[in-house]
Amino acid sequence: MPWPPVGIARRRGYHVGNLRALLLDEARALLEEGGLGKLNLRTLAARAGIAPGSGYHHYASKQALLAGLAAEGFGEFETALRGAAATAGDAPIRATALAYFGFARAQPALYGLMFDPTVLADPDVAAARDRAFAVLETAIAQAPTQQDRDADMIHKVALAVWACGHGAASMMLADPTDTEGGLMEDVIQGLEALFRRR
Repeated sequence: MPWPPVGIARRRGYHVGNLRALLLDEARALLEEGGLGKLNLRTLAARAGIAPGSGYHHYASKQALLAGLAAEGFGEFETALRGAAATAGDAPIRATALAYFGFARAQPALYGLMFDPTVLADPDVAAARDRAFAVLETAIAQAPTQQDRDADMIHKVALAVWACGHGAASMMLADPTDTEGGLMEDVIQGLEALFRRR
């Protein structure tokens, strides 16, 4: 069976060193197209223009591939949170919450995969999530309003912000009419009020 034209073009540019990245790129494209249910290594191989069995050298199963994609997503999420925290000044909750919502809005399919319970059960995905969470926790710990709180309370504050951000992001993605980010701003203001020191 001949490869589709796009596969032929990609096969010419393929070399063994970039197969893992190529498979992740194609998996992400399928995910964004809404094709997660049909996503498998054979389909990805056809899209990438490689031999059907080649993908199994890097990912033993569809679940392993999804875990790799989710871990990559958390790495990008961590980078977004780190960038926001670096420029947050004295408003880390606002800055990191905006980064959280921005990532979810920009990549809703990837965001949904990252928080899928089955995918999160993978140790590499859980570790990538924990690294992203640590960025948020560190940013909150450095906020002027949190300086007299101990590490245990900072951790609880960070968990509250993370959980609230996740819930609000899910609500935002489920409401296509919220094009102006009204819910996002309301949640951020609520978080700022909740954790403001009196």
